[in-house]
Amino acid sequence: MCECGCISILGTIAYVLLLIGGINWGLIGAFDFNLVAYLFGEGTMLARSIYAIVGIAALISIVLVIIHYIKKSRI
Repeated sequence: MCECGCISILGTIAYVLLLIGGINWGLIGAFDFNLVAYLFGEGTMLARSIYAIVGIAALISIVLVIIHYIKKSRI
């Protein structure tokens, strides 16, 4: 983590996006209701962009977890 806290800000943003994605998947699984498609249209560029951003947030979270454990193992 740098001194400015940019990793923690990035991690927080990724976490919020993962929560949004998790809630959407929970709604799909429980009620067959896709909130993103409902709000932004089925298959629209905006909806697809939201799915892509949530996917990128998941990848960022994986990298942050790996960095955390690498730093933790060095201590």
